[in-house]
Amino acid sequence: MDSILNQTTFIINDYLDVIELHLEPYDRWQILLATLVTCLLLSRIYRFYEDHEFTWSAISTILFRIFIRLPYIRQMVSKELAKADETISKKCREIYCNEKFLTNLPKNGMKPEEILKEFKNYQKLLKIDYKGGRVSGAVYSSMSPNLIDLITKIYSETAFSNPLHPEVFPNITKMEAEIIRWVINLYRGDDNCCGSLTSGGTESIVLAIKAYRDYARNVRGIRKPELVAPNTAHAAFHKACQYFCIKFRSIPVDPVTFKADVKAMERAVNRNTILLVGSACGYPHGIIDDIESLAVVAYKYNIPLHVDCCLGGFLVPFVKDAGFHIDPVDFSVPGVTSISCDTHKYGFTPKGSSIIMYSDKKYRQYQYSVYTEWPGGIYISPTIAGSRSGANIAACWAALLYYGYNGYVESTRKILSVRQKIMNGLEKIDDIFVLGKPSLSVVAFGSKRFDIFRLTDLLTKKGWNINALQFPSALHICLTMCHVIDGVADDFIRDVRESVAICMQNPDEKTSGSGVIYGMAQQIPDRSMVSDMACQYLNSIYETTD
Repeated sequence: MDSILNQTTFIINDYLDVIELHLEPYDRWQILLATLVTCLLLSRIYRFYEDHEFTWSAISTILFRIFIRLPYIRQMVSKELAKADETISKKCREIYCNEKFLTNLPKNGMKPEEILKEFKNYQKLLKIDYKGGRVSGAVYSSMSPNLIDLITKIYSETAFSNPLHPEVFPNITKMEAEIIRWVINLYRGDDNCCGSLTSGGTESIVLAIKAYRDYARNVRGIRKPELVAPNTAHAAFHKACQYFCIKFRSIPVDPVTFKADVKAMERAVNRNTILLVGSACGYPHGIIDDIESLAVVAYKYNIPLHVDCCLGGFLVPFVKDAGFHIDPVDFSVPGVTSISCDTHKYGFTPKGSSIIMYSDKKYRQYQYSVYTEWPGGIYISPTIAGSRSGANIAACWAALLYYGYNGYVESTRKILSVRQKIMNGLEKIDDIFVLGKPSLSVVAFGSKRFDIFRLTDLLTKKGWNINALQFPSALHICLTMCHVIDGVADDFIRDVRESVAICMQNPDEKTSGSGVIYGMAQQIPDRSMVSDMACQYLNSIYETTD
């Protein structure tokens, strides 16, 4: 033992002599300064690694930021961004038809008939025929007169109710509990499954991630939580990670199927992973991820798996009875621990309502916000909002009862039939292609021959409001009950065909309309600059002065 210790001491002393020999030409202050600079540099590198994926994309962003700080380049970039901001502001003003805004309350209250007259003037701002199926997504119900009349009556009775006070409004909380159980049963949950009714899909996702973060902290001792999701997962997952200081590990999807790359997601799992995410279906391309394979990975590492069914929520449970097929994505799949499902989309309820469901009550407990030391009493809230309007809950309850199971089977059959028709029609058009194999309500298409964003502008001129996608550049149409109207699908296929023919007359031409913003945004490595452009959009939307 002594010989080993002596040998180790000899080696250490030998290395110290070598180091001292190399440092001999330098003064102590130089050595101290070099040490401090090195430590600072290493800490910066470590912080960068902690905050970002250590990829070429992240490194190129840093290099790009350094490049655009050069005097001439900075001036040129500033001019181009100013032009982009001006274009965005102009487009936003066009939304309001350049109408003046009311910026102050009237000194005296207005009479009901005066307010209704003013309201009718605001209705004239509506230019796009969303009821006629010219809009992608946004409005999902066919808005039958009977349903509108029912919802109006229910809303008028419950507009000022508040489920924060169940002892005052037990009717509302009873409806809420029933809605949650109905949806859990649709997703084949057992008696141990539970959930909450939220204001929309984003809140459902945010609450689930809050629950898993706190569960991981208290049960597994995780202090630096990470979430692993395909890059097609809804942006609400990024939003939640921003709110709760969670590292988001975005995994590219398969470039052919656009499904989550299960093997790549498994490689991203580490001791800090608190959640895996899959979509059914994903918003960009309408693709259902391989939930069963993701569940195997989640079960293997004892990590929760969330299935985002916000978009397909009231299609998924009815697909089989509607005569179509999808693989299981519900609580019958071992390893699935939570599901988000929007009722205000294909459930045809008024905005906004959604359900977050858990396979076990142990997760939902961490969703709640509890504060026991407040002088105002013990405070507990199940969702982000404190007070909520019971009217949304009552209207949701009424709409679900109005349609019933068979009503949703029929609406699913109609929507998926139209999806198949449009997909088949698009596949027959030369020079465009459908992305992946969508199996629910979204069809995405792109082109390798021309700038696909030119197609956006041409379709806009024909009265369509279609969603633009990026990475890769594409468009998609989200089909609703408004699209099952006779002739709408045929009109869309015809207009796309005619617009593609125009684009192919000069395939190298670039878009000059609103699509130019999307095209430019994809080329900018520094995504913070794109973020500034997006913020300019919101700033312009709420700007009340010219």
